[in-house]
Amino acid sequence: MTLDVILFFVFGIVAAVTAVIMITRSNAVISALFLVLNFAALAGLYLTLNAQFIAVTQIIVYAGAIMVLFLFVLMLLRPENEKKFLELNPKIKIFAMVIAFVVFAQLAYIIFFAKPSQNISKDLAKSVEAGTIESIGRELFTNYVVPFEAAGFLLLAATIGALVLAKKKFD
Repeated sequence: MTLDVILFFVFGIVAAVTAVIMITRSNAVISALFLVLNFAALAGLYLTLNAQFIAVTQIIVYAGAIMVLFLFVLMLLRPENEKKFLELNPKIKIFAMVIAFVVFAQLAYIIFFAKPSQNISKDLAKSVEAGTIESIGRELFTNYVVPFEAAGFLLLAATIGALVLAKKKFD
């Protein structure tokens, strides 16, 4: 076994374990901290798959910005109301268990019975080069410049709209 395969399995096990721990904790803040650890393990998985840009984006965007937002929402809301909701509606708990079993059965089927595609490219150099920031930037600013600019204008319009809606009165 190579180091890449060993690291892939280690990061995969850490991601799976932290995901299970995250959904089984009763304290929402502890769950959010395990979600951060899960994001870090996913970034490690992306690195072993030669997707450096996605790994860095995973850490910056999800583990950084989104988790700060989650923690602010958790602090502002009262998570103790969630327990009352589940106690009043036991059918939702049963429905969630059924959905979890179906997802687990699908994953078990994929792991044990599915055969990987034979069309996977064996050229590792192309895989390494496809995930670099340089190649992604080159593609964005040459072949996809119009959609990239359109997304920028859309985000600018949404930001201006949010500022207008947030302002109570115009001076």
